Amino acid sequence: MAKVITRFPPSPTGHLHIGGVRTALFNYLFTAHNGGTMYLRFEDTDRERSKPEFEQDILDALAWLKIPYTLADNPRQSERTAVYQKYIPKLITDGHAYEAEAGKENPDKKVVRFKNPNKKISFQDNVRGEVTFDTTELGDFVIARSIDEPLYHLAVVIDDHEMGVTHVIRGEDHISNTPRQILILEALGFVRPEYAHIPLILAPDRTKLSKRHGAVSVNEYKALGFIPEALLNYLALLGWNPGGEQELFTLDELAKEFTLDRVHKAGAVFAIEKLKWFNREHLKKLSDTEYAKRLGEFAGKAVDGRLVPLLKERAATLQEAAQTIDNEFGFLDEVSYDPELLLQNGKSTAEVASLHLKALTELLENIPDEGFTAAQLKDILWPYADSQGRGPVLWPLRVALSGKERSPDPFTLLALIGKQRSLERIASAAEKL
Repeated sequence: MAKVITRFPPSPTGHLHIGGVRTALFNYLFTAHNGGTMYLRFEDTDRERSKPEFEQDILDALAWLKIPYTLADNPRQSERTAVYQKYIPKLITDGHAYEAEAGKENPDKKVVRFKNPNKKISFQDNVRGEVTFDTTELGDFVIARSIDEPLYHLAVVIDDHEMGVTHVIRGEDHISNTPRQILILEALGFVRPEYAHIPLILAPDRTKLSKRHGAVSVNEYKALGFIPEALLNYLALLGWNPGGEQELFTLDELAKEFTLDRVHKAGAVFAIEKLKWFNREHLKKLSDTEYAKRLGEFAGKAVDGRLVPLLKERAATLQEAAQTIDNEFGFLDEVSYDPELLLQNGKSTAEVASLHLKALTELLENIPDEGFTAAQLKDILWPYADSQGRGPVLWPLRVALSGKERSPDPFTLLALIGKQRSLERIASAAEKL
């Protein structure tokens, strides 16, 4: 088998969206599985809508996702005019194309039309099997604005040939482009690449995913606190089945397993809750140090490493983790609360709460610093709480430590805050009572 060469050729006319990422990912996984090369190039034949900022957005997104690629020489179609100029006159000379008037609106302008042989085109699609088109209905279609300005179909065919592309892997919405491109490459005497048209990503209502369904660009998901490992893992399983029960994969593991024969024909429904599940699981796999680092970069401030085990259990995204810190863990620095809160909304009295806080203080003072872990604290304090009533005992302790109606359990709070500061807060609560 010849060396596999694929390409990811986005148009820099907007932000890189989820469907584009999945196409880039499938190209990379197939290429890596076969030890080949994936080129990145920009299809900017739409000069008016193509913008440098969108090109940079694509580059930034691929860098964040860590999808490897090789940047093509002269990666923009606008830079390859000299290459295209070799082929347009040849098509005309060989009788496969001709110059024609652009239309009534531009009577002085000449476009180049492909002379359609009006025949059936068949190709073997690596996902869909044999596909046949009758090209007669296409008519003599325009392939260049002028002798020097190729349009999309011609530029794509020439680019793929010049780069030695062996496999064209793209969304099924491009399948109708294939007969035009095969006609052009046959006229130019180029070798036909293999094709694979992958299913579209669908919204929950099974229509094509779009902005009306919520976030669709990569940057939006980054801003929402998703991490690249989870996004790639989830997207790989949208329209492809690795076989077996494993769901969590690294990029290298995906590349090892990926083959086109396991790509589905039907569209795959994008479900945000499933993506959140993948994100939570991948966040859990990070070391506590790496988790704190990424969360700190996301939130723009340092993260107390003691919170990480709690956040791993409670937050599905970095955004949720940052919000949890702001909303529920502000007590790590200081506490402020109405003394009435210590009385469990009137279910207890100051005398009872004071009695229990005094007993808990005596127990805590006898625990060595190295024993101040949530598990050991629970072992020591639980028997007292169980015998005296868990609510009346643990409620004032939790409020004294956090100043909140809702917070983690008091044993976790004690371990987070530490022995000395915990005793100080319990003493302050006793004074309030």
